[in-house]
Amino acid sequence: MISVGPFSVQVVAVFAAVLLAWAIARMVAKRLPDSPYKAAGGMLMDAVFVGFVAARLGYIAQWWDEYAQSPMSMFFIGDQGFTWWIGVAATLVFIWWRTRSTRALRRPVLVGVTAGLLAWFAAGGVLELLQRSAPPLPALALATLDEKPVVLNSYIGRPVVLNLWASWCPPCRREMPVFEQAQAQYPEIAFVMVNQGESAQQARAFLEAQDLQLKDVLLDPASQTMQAVASRGLPTTLFFNEHGRLVDTHLGELSMASLKNTVSRRFAQSQQIKTEKE
Repeated sequence: MISVGPFSVQVVAVFAAVLLAWAIARMVAKRLPDSPYKAAGGMLMDAVFVGFVAARLGYIAQWWDEYAQSPMSMFFIGDQGFTWWIGVAATLVFIWWRTRSTRALRRPVLVGVTAGLLAWFAAGGVLELLQRSAPPLPALALATLDEKPVVLNSYIGRPVVLNLWASWCPPCRREMPVFEQAQAQYPEIAFVMVNQGESAQQARAFLEAQDLQLKDVLLDPASQTMQAVASRGLPTTLFFNEHGRLVDTHLGELSMASLKNTVSRRFAQSQQIKTEKE
């Protein structure tokens, strides 16, 4: 499973964990004298906001060179670039600071945060299991831009970053230079760009107009690949290891930082790829 409606599963899991944390904090606070459950819920949401901001800033600092090349991408949180341990630490520090004079609220808010974190980690474990049990890189009969037949699972044997895109899709268009740069930096990885629902003429015209030099561009006029991987939106990027097993997914636009981060986490061990920050 990649998405729930238009949202990625990862994003839905985070929102569900935050909602659970808020509900638990309010429930525990209701048992206190004067029942300060509204204050507990509000403080928890403030703490979560601080944690998200800190996690984002920590991630930007980690991948500063990549974000510095495109400063506006720092504000694009759709790339899901967060350093979560920094966010959790900032959340706990904020709660401790805010409850200095209202210590009665500290326990319900911390209980809520703990419940949210446990739910989030549990959801992450379930998603990891689902990815491990997902079907391998599908054996779909596609075609190159020259309309020569190619079977998608013929790329098995090295890591594959599979991107589903279309020229009418604005975020697809914006992230194309990221993949062009990545294919030069990671020659060990096959960056396979599968166009969904368009003709060779449409795909070629877009690539030429944008002066994009992408090596493995395939055509899927019937959008078979979206159906095969159960994707409900574009762009979708899937990461397969050298055995063709799915190891990660991303729904929505990727930044160079988030792409490099996933590559370094998922492919470094098998291919001894080292992410260089120039």
